[in-house]
Amino acid sequence: MTRLAESRAVSIPVGRKSINGDLSLPPEARGVVVFAHGSGSSRRSASNQYIAEYLNYRYLGTLLIDLLTFDEEAVDMMTSHLRFDIELLSERLITATDWVLLHESTSNLPLGYFAVSTGAAAALVAAAKLPDVETVVCRGGRPDLAEDWLARVHTPTLLIVGQRDDVDAEIAKRRANWRQPAPRYPHGVLAKYAKLVSSASLGAVTDADL
Repeated sequence: MTRLAESRAVSIPVGRKSINGDLSLPPEARGVVVFAHGSGSSRRSASNQYIAEYLNYRYLGTLLIDLLTFDEEAVDMMTSHLRFDIELLSERLITATDWVLLHESTSNLPLGYFAVSTGAAAALVAAAKLPDVETVVCRGGRPDLAEDWLARVHTPTLLIVGQRDDVDAEIAKRRANWRQPAPRYPHGVLAKYAKLVSSASLGAVTDADL
């Protein structure tokens, strides 16, 4: 691959902070692909950079973007909780998408997502909210974390799972075999609380029926 793309670092505001990325545009670009990654990865991932280089060779621009700020990445390295905050990641991806759609060098190009890990869920949520996303490709990842939004995704989507990807296969197996456990407390105050409170994924609301 010898075709060279013009590359430059970009900084995209997110509130009072900013997220950093690398924008690469080959001559006569026919579209732009925004990368969404998670689970401790970054725009400097060797595999993401290799894929981006190949897409550049095929006349597609790429934006490799870190969805967390520098400080957030430092916290996540210790806690691992922000990489699973799909609402935060999807909002950051939407912000990056809006930036691409408004930037003078990319505003006229079709836009798609390439997502891995928890970025797959963020990409699907963003695609469900945005009409401008032309396609979504997820390499492995955790699309199950976007379960509440999947029915609203109308964007053409390709899910790629490696034949020997034991981790994703194990996750799929566990989800297929999972059953709601019987209540630990069938009577009393704790039983009433368990019946009334919503799941943690919905915020553990205690007065949803009031």
